Amino acid sequence: MNFIKRILVTGSAGHIGQAVVAALGARGHAVVGFDRRPTAGLPPECGVVGTFEQRDLLENAARDVETLIHLAATPDDARYPRGQPPDDSDNFLTELVPNNLVGPYHVLETARRVGIRRVILASSGQVIDGHLRDGNIPVTPSSPPRPRYLYACTKVFLEALGQVYAKEHGLEVLVVRLGWCPRPGQEEEFRSSFHGRNVYLSPGDAGRFFVAAVETLTLPSFAIVYATSQPTDQCLYDLTATRELLGWEPHDRWLQ
Repeated sequence: MNFIKRILVTGSAGHIGQAVVAALGARGHAVVGFDRRPTAGLPPECGVVGTFEQRDLLENAARDVETLIHLAATPDDARYPRGQPPDDSDNFLTELVPNNLVGPYHVLETARRVGIRRVILASSGQVIDGHLRDGNIPVTPSSPPRPRYLYACTKVFLEALGQVYAKEHGLEVLVVRLGWCPRPGQEEEFRSSFHGRNVYLSPGDAGRFFVAAVETLTLPSFAIVYATSQPTDQCLYDLTATRELLGWEPHDRWLQ
């Protein structure tokens, strides 16, 4: 690699965020983190602690950035499926709307205002969960959304928002439907899930994917791809477009 880029990573303190920050830093890129808490592995002067409501902080962090990686989101629904009344609340209005709907709007508006060329949006395989349940596999990037529940609905909005900003404002937007990278404490849930080991995404593969997405010289104005590690039993997500656009291949596999 003979070029260094300045990259803003939102959600940089999260499980995938830290892997991405480390992988980009190992390649020599200048990484700026943006999260509600400090980012491990980043010196304080390279990490901005704030929320999307603090638009001045976000815009300052985005100055002179060439690529923006948007990972920040409230992960999954607080309750799915809902319980019975009175224990039937969810987190749609309190967390999903401000963080997963309004937040991406602020991110893309910031990219538009400051002139960031490339934006990489982290979506989720949950947006096509219905295809997996019906056995319509492998699912391709052109498969229409069939979201799991409210969290997945916010990711459908994220994908549509990225397409609009690519078309209307000339941004280069890559949407990646990520596989499942289990957070600490999710291991048992992951092991007991029906599709988990075939949609697993290791932190190492996640880091390498985002390096490829940053370093690829030319991308379409808008594209959707998948990112998973190697499946254990069968291929559920079609990685053909990922290979063709980014030259990326997964290295890892869930073996636990």
